[in-house]
Amino acid sequence: MKNILILSAGRRVELIERFKRARKKLEIDGNIIAVDISKTAPAIYFADRFYIISRICDEAYIDDIIDVCKKENIDLIVPTIDTELLKLAENRDLIEKSTNAKVLLSDMSVVSICRDKNNTQKFFEENGFGVPRLLNDDDIKSGRYSFPLFIKPKDGSSSINTFKINNKSELDFFMNYVSEPMVQEFMQGTEYSVDVFCDFDASPITIVPRVRLATRSGEIAKGKVVKDREIINDVKRMLEILKPIGHITIQCMKTQKGIEYIEINPRFGGGAPMSIDAGADSCENLYRLLCGEELSYNENYSDNTMFVRFDSSIMLDDDMELVK
Repeated sequence: MKNILILSAGRRVELIERFKRARKKLEIDGNIIAVDISKTAPAIYFADRFYIISRICDEAYIDDIIDVCKKENIDLIVPTIDTELLKLAENRDLIEKSTNAKVLLSDMSVVSICRDKNNTQKFFEENGFGVPRLLNDDDIKSGRYSFPLFIKPKDGSSSINTFKINNKSELDFFMNYVSEPMVQEFMQGTEYSVDVFCDFDASPITIVPRVRLATRSGEIAKGKVVKDREIINDVKRMLEILKPIGHITIQCMKTQKGIEYIEINPRFGGGAPMSIDAGADSCENLYRLLCGEELSYNENYSDNTMFVRFDSSIMLDDDMELVK
């Protein structure tokens, strides 16, 4: 029996459904448990059971996760949002020693690189990966730049408070508006998300580039899976250095300068079901690893496959119970 816990379930209906599909395909007994801070999170109603727990910033958050793991005999904890990653990394030993569960998360060194955009920039630069130039305070004060520029918070997520800067007045405004801002050269080109799955020893199993054709609130709305050999090979080199674990999402762009990287999210991205449906099934891979199988690198997924996403609704009664 293999039980999976999905944290911060929110709108991750697709992800829960993909875990259920993999469970059925492999004929594995077990439950998909979801947790969130609100009964209005739609994904919890697609899990086998759900719990309402404390906010990530609350002291009780880790205790709540441990309690759910014990009640449900959880084997694997799957984070889904950026803001929980550092807290989980800091408390991984406590969680895993208190329960039978494994936290699907890279080492603290990897999480620290990915969650602080300055650290991410430094990682790219020091290891020879393409990245847009980062402006320091002296560059900005002395005017050593040309427009357009791009500004973002150093610990941002979901494209919140990210802006294209077209002139000096916009730069002055957004430098005060954005908390702990980073200013970079503005990149122009074709943007990609790269879904990567690595086993528990950080060995890559699948690498799937997806063209980001349209986005909404920082999450992909339309995309196309493409076996771009240049991106795949460059990401392989990155994985040898970074050594992440589980499903991660890398954002990059192909520009006139070549491949330039934007960020690394060490978790399931919102568009991960696209790569899963194309054949790079991270949910199935996780079940297989939990069952003791050894996996090897493969590219057995469909090429040039288009995906478009849409919204759907569920109805809840006065007692916040799902109306079927």
